[in-house]
Order: sequence, then structure tokens, then C-alpha cells
Amino acid sequence: MLETLDFLEIAQSYRAIFLDSYGVVKNHRGLIPGGSETIKALREAGKTIRILTNDASRSPEQQAARFEKQGLTGLAPAEIITSGMMAKLFLEQKVKGGKVAYLGTENAAHYILAANLNSIAVSKIDLADCSDITAMVFLDDEGFDWNRDINTTVNLLRKRNIPAIVANSDKLYPVAKNDVSIATGGIAKLVESILNRKFIHFGKPDTQMFNYAFEDINTQGNFTREDILMVGDTLHTDILGGNKFGVRTVLVLSGNTRAENADIQIRSTGIIPDYVCDSIVG
Repeated sequence: MLETLDFLEIAQSYRAIFLDSYGVVKNHRGLIPGGSETIKALREAGKTIRILTNDASRSPEQQAARFEKQGLTGLAPAEIITSGMMAKLFLEQKVKGGKVAYLGTENAAHYILAANLNSIAVSKIDLADCSDITAMVFLDDEGFDWNRDINTTVNLLRKRNIPAIVANSDKLYPVAKNDVSIATGGIAKLVESILNRKFIHFGKPDTQMFNYAFEDINTQGNFTREDILMVGDTLHTDILGGNKFGVRTVLVLSGNTRAENADIQIRSTGIIPDYVCDSIVG
């Protein structure tokens, strides 16, 4: 078993704390017990906080409202940075006409595709008449028929040479203590493998969110990467992303990475956090 450290003691040495959401601040039951008190303690210590999440299904405003309902008060939408935001910026800059096909919920589509983009759910696509579709976006793991609509997605991307964007790179997420569900990134990886193509991925471990957060906090102060601590529960997204961006990282054992196999996962992947904690409350 790995030796774990006290999170708040580690955080004392840093001016800005970047936190993953699911598995760090909350889980399938709601907020991590004691998590809101930890966030309050960080604020009282003068730390700048940002939530960096690969959840592309809700806007920062919706995420902040959900945190508020769960008992984490005072978290502003501007403090939440999502992979959906990065995908939205890309689409606004790169897609100038036609329709954007999406796999996911209407809510996720409204949030990401609302800005001057015409969209169509994959379930409504007629493959015999799809010449006006100019991009494909993987948004969410809900809101579609897994058999019919994934098949339609594969055939659309075989017929049309269009960019495919993955708004959430997570392959899975925990739904209970010992159970997981396939996430959007896992669906996209399946389709990539079938088509032998590489899609455009947003979210951790890629650096777009880290760059955005870094530039954002520097509008309020003078931060260097040495001032930042990235906290996450998943080696391949949070910790790898933080390592690639050049900031210190904390792996917490309250989400995807379990205490009983954390050591072997770190050794087998070569993705090494700077610190390991049981959670943000200990």
C-alpha cells in the first residue's frame, strides 16, 4: 500500500489549486464527505480555485447550480472549466456552415452547439441524404440508442470526410464503489478503432483546459506553473495532464483509482503523481 499524505498540508505550498470534479469533489453519492469544508479552508487560506472537468454534458452555470444544490456553496461558474467549453470554442472557430451531428443529450448539444451552429442528433440522420453534415461531435454517453446510433455514427464517418470531435475524453466513470460505466471517450475510442482514424479530443490529459485555466488565473494575478497543484483521481487524465503541463500533481484515492491497486497502476503506467492522498479531506 502507498503511504498517503494530508491534502491540506500539501496545498499550503501552492497558490492555485486545480481540482477534478468527479471522484475528487463529488462521487455517485454526492459531495465527498468533508469536501465543502476543504474548499472553504482553501479559500480562507487565499488559494485560487478552479474545477477542471471532462464533463461536457452541462455548462459551467449548470455545474455551479448543481454543486450549490449538493451543498457546495459559493462556487462561481467562472471557476469551472469544462472540456465542453474547449470543444465549443473549437467548433465556433472551425465550423462555418452545414450541420453538426452529435451523439448525446439535447441538453449537452444546446450548451456546446448553440452558438450559430445548426445541429442534428445522430438518431435523426438519413444516411442517404447527409451531404450537409460538416462535423461530428461525441458529447455524452446518454440520450441515444447504443446499438442503432453508434452504427449510424460509424457509417456517417465512413461516408463523410469530416472532423470528429470528442468533447469528453474519459473512457469510464464510477457509478458505485466497485462499478464503472462507459463514458463518451470510450465510445469514441471504439469508433476510432473501427475506422482506423484519430479524432480531435478535448479535456484532460490534453493541455487545452490547463492552458485556458492558466491564462484565466493570470488575469487576476501573476502565477507561474510552480504555483499550481493539480488534484485528480485518474492517472491517465488528471495526473498525466498535470504532468504534461508541468505542474505538481496529487492523486486522490476517492474515485477511479482505488487504494488497493494504486501502487501497481502507477508502476505499470509510469504515470507518477508528486503526492498521493486518501482524498481532499485527508
